[in-house]
Amino acid sequence: MKKLNRLFRQAAVAVGLLVAGVTQSSAQVDMNKFHAIVDWQVNSPLSNDFTEKMSGWGMNFEVLYDVHPNVGLGGFMSYHTNHKYVGRETLSLSSTEALTTDQQRSAFQLPFGLSAAFPLVNNSIAKPYLGVKTGAMYAQYTTYFGTGGVQHDSWGYYVSPEFGVRIHPTGQHWGLHIAGYYSYATNHVQTLTGEIKDLHNLGFRLGVIF
Repeated sequence: MKKLNRLFRQAAVAVGLLVAGVTQSSAQVDMNKFHAIVDWQVNSPLSNDFTEKMSGWGMNFEVLYDVHPNVGLGGFMSYHTNHKYVGRETLSLSSTEALTTDQQRSAFQLPFGLSAAFPLVNNSIAKPYLGVKTGAMYAQYTTYFGTGGVQHDSWGYYVSPEFGVRIHPTGQHWGLHIAGYYSYATNHVQTLTGEIKDLHNLGFRLGVIF
């Protein structure tokens, strides 16, 4: 837990520095051009069955600044955990080793870095946009069994295109945020029964923007 708390703090500082770097390039900052987004996140891992295919144990945090009417730049940090219970079975660990046990699996992902949004429509209540996030990702894959477990940490490069809609029902700065995304990370993680190379995810976010 201490390690995860330290990672959260480091990621938050990194995002803050990235946003500060974007805004310092302007001689005068217009606070009306700032957007903060807080999302609930649903995530589904692809290309492996280490965990269940869908989980709502995640959040996304993002800050953007409109450097141009059609371009917003800023930083993001999100996290997600997927779980899966596997009943008792005999696992072949090597040509001479086997283990009979049940498993509780957990896959934790923490990406953070730069984000960009490109609005497709500006003068309407519903404002669709195309976006992209890129940076680093920390992953922690854990298998619990018996009184112990196996855990592996990994760092990798992260990129995630998304399509979303910002809805401002009253025409004010605040509103609702909906987005669907795909993400890819270069992390390699070792599990109890093998190695997972590259992490692919598909999901959506639902939150508020202000």
